[in-house]
Amino acid sequence: MSRRSFGNSIVVVSGAGGGLGRALGLRFAAGGSRLVLLDQDEAGLAATRAQIEAGGGQCLSLTCDVTNTASCSAAVRTAVERFGGVDVLINNAGITHRSAFAVTDPAVLRRVMEVNFFGAVNLTHCALPHLLQRRGAIVAISSVAGFSPLIARTGYAASKHAMHGFFESLRTEVRPQGVDVTMVCPSFIATRIDRNALGADGRPASHAQVVIGRRLTPGQVADRIHAGAERRRRLLLIGATARQAWWVSRLAPSLFERIMARRLRGEMQPD
Repeated sequence: MSRRSFGNSIVVVSGAGGGLGRALGLRFAAGGSRLVLLDQDEAGLAATRAQIEAGGGQCLSLTCDVTNTASCSAAVRTAVERFGGVDVLINNAGITHRSAFAVTDPAVLRRVMEVNFFGAVNLTHCALPHLLQRRGAIVAISSVAGFSPLIARTGYAASKHAMHGFFESLRTEVRPQGVDVTMVCPSFIATRIDRNALGADGRPASHAQVVIGRRLTPGQVADRIHAGAERRRRLLLIGATARQAWWVSRLAPSLFERIMARRLRGEMQPD
C-alpha cells in the first residue's frame, strides 16, 4: 500500500494545548498540514497556535470539551467551514489517575473513562463522515496500559483497553472505504498528564509518578507518530519500554505482572 502524504492535509488534534498534542501540531504543520487545534485550555491553545504560526503554518484553534457531543460537533463543523474537510483525526486528549482501586472513588474512574474513551468516541463520530469522504486517517493515542495491566491505574488502563477494542473494531468497518486507523502506544512521556493526575478522591494526586525507563520527549513521540501514520501503520510501539512490555506481557504475562508491580509499587501509596 502506498504511503500517505500529509502535505496540505487538514489535521484535527485534540488535547493540543500542550505536551504531546502541541508537539503533534508542530510536527504536522512542519510537514505542510493545516491544523485544527482542540482543547479546553485556552491559554495553552493560544501558545500552540502562536508557535505554529511563527513557523509559517496555518491553524485554527477551538475550545472544545471532548466529553460533550455538541462541543465536538461544533468544532468539526467549524473546521470543515474553515478548511473544507477533515483528512486526519488525532485523538490525543486524555487524563489519568494514580491510586489503588480499593481506596478510589468510582467517580474518578468514570471521569477518566469519559475523557479518554468516550471523548475519543464523540470526536470520531462527528468527524467520521468527513474522513470517509476524503479517505482519511484516524490516530488514537493509547499507552502501554492499552494492552497490559498497570498497577494503581485501573481506570486509566480500562479506558485505554476500551480504546483498542473500539478503534480496532472500527478499523474493520472503515478500512475497506480507505480510512486508516493507527493505534499509538508510547511508554512514559514528559508531559503534564503526570502533574495533572487525579488521586483517589478526584483531587490532584499528591505523590510523584514512578517511571520505568527513560522518559520520551513529546517531540520524539510526535516524529514517530507522523512517520507511522505516513506508513499506514496499524500499531506503533514507541520507546524501548513499550516494545519490551508488548512482548513480555504476551509471552510471559505472570512475569510481566510481577516485574511491573515491583517497579511501580510506589504508586500504591494513598493520597
